[in-house]
Amino acid sequence: MSAAPLRMSRRVMNLAHIMTQNGRRLGDRIGFVWGERSWTWREIDAMVSALAAALAEQGIVKGDRILVHSKNCEEMFVSMFAAFRLGAIWVPTNFRLMPDEVTYLATASGAKAFLCHGDFPEHAAAVTTADFTWCIGESGSFGTRSVAEAMKAHAGVDVANADVEHDDPCWFFFTSGTTGRSKAAVLTHGQMAFVITNHLADLTPDTTEHDASLVVAPLSHGAGVHQLMQSARGAKTVLLPSEKFDITEAFRLIQAYRVSNLFTVPTILKMMVEHPAVEQFDHSSLRHVIYAGAPMYREDQKRALARLGKVIVQYFGLGEVTGNITVLPAAAHEEEDGPQARIGTCGYERTGMQVSIQDDGGRELKPGETGEICVIGPAVFAGYYDNPEANAKAFRDGWFRTGDLGHMDAQGFVYITGRASDMYISGGSNIYPREVEEKILTHPDIGEVAVLGVPDPVWGEVGVAVCVPREGAVTPSESDMAGYLATKLPRYKMPKRFFFWDALPKSGYGKIPKRLVRDELEARGLLDLTKQG
Repeated sequence: MSAAPLRMSRRVMNLAHIMTQNGRRLGDRIGFVWGERSWTWREIDAMVSALAAALAEQGIVKGDRILVHSKNCEEMFVSMFAAFRLGAIWVPTNFRLMPDEVTYLATASGAKAFLCHGDFPEHAAAVTTADFTWCIGESGSFGTRSVAEAMKAHAGVDVANADVEHDDPCWFFFTSGTTGRSKAAVLTHGQMAFVITNHLADLTPDTTEHDASLVVAPLSHGAGVHQLMQSARGAKTVLLPSEKFDITEAFRLIQAYRVSNLFTVPTILKMMVEHPAVEQFDHSSLRHVIYAGAPMYREDQKRALARLGKVIVQYFGLGEVTGNITVLPAAAHEEEDGPQARIGTCGYERTGMQVSIQDDGGRELKPGETGEICVIGPAVFAGYYDNPEANAKAFRDGWFRTGDLGHMDAQGFVYITGRASDMYISGGSNIYPREVEEKILTHPDIGEVAVLGVPDPVWGEVGVAVCVPREGAVTPSESDMAGYLATKLPRYKMPKRFFFWDALPKSGYGKIPKRLVRDELEARGLLDLTKQG
């Protein structure tokens, strides 16, 4: 007779306990720096309790959603842990969104409270579904009160961390919405405890309270996850003084605070290592310069390694998997091409995670065969909030389907070919833009490129390459580019047209979404090649 399955509570640590721990053990150490101001861990923990008490007074309880639309600042950082402390759900937005987009997020999440930065009165006015609105910072005069006033009124109040279980939601992580409306990926206390541990093990091992982390991206998404795991080790968080990405100021802060790690995306890292400031300030304290969000082109990798040394770390992961799919640690980045370089890989499986390359039917493919990258493990989110249709599409036999195409070699290193939506078919052949982009970027005068397929009456689709010349370089002609690539690409992969722009459109996180490039091509009348002679 088999034993009955155990049905026990899966009680876990409330993530706000990180602040409790830091306040106790590291109370006098600086935990947060922004401009000329700094806060100790004891002060931050007290601010978290004060804001939690103020929110509780307004009726916020476990499970309620708190929408936060804000530029990076100390009150946004505190709001995360205040929500966690109550067992409520933190719902941050990209502060660059328009008022109608934030209104949609408020409705989709069912937000009960809205904390809005003072620079966005139009957003505050547009969100009418929340029970109350509070203003973040000193620049605004809307809402029933400011977050600072709310914390001051409850200063000294000690709020205990709410009891939570493994699957209790703590964060609605809105996807960037590459297709259709953004979706709320539900992150839980138990899942995020694993993510913190995994990030520390795989991305910034040996992190302690003596380290410092520079924030160069919005705390609403990947940078927020990064700072959460840095906080778990008591490392101080250093913000840029404004939302403007000032590279000189970034390197000055790295030198001033002996910054040991930062999280960014390839396009931002590329800008940093190509800026004169990289030679003007001491950045020898950097041990882990983490880039994610998109693959980094090989030529850009080489340049970063030459400027910073062997400190860059790549990971591949989506918001739905909280960044936990693969890692390519610093030691695996090679400065020179060769057998050891594994050019194009995004690394191997993260600790505790399993990756499978699958065909359309869910069959696992052999090494070297291209299919969809799928993943299982404790970092996978709980599903999309109130969206059964999206959940049905996202999961198959328990595997989360990333929508990214790639293959795995015999040693388990994963190579991303591109988004399934980016691939185009020309004359019956599958073309993966990333492969073509890598070849184009070996041209000494090209700094950025985006390749995508456009309709063609003969071949079905053909490729076009939108190129950005390097600063000071002479812009090549289309025939120059075709001649340069003639020995590097088979003819069927050669773009039919090359366009040269001053810049490529970028998202609020510094990525180059193909949908934005396609929109710009359409706006310029360049999608229909049959009308261009």
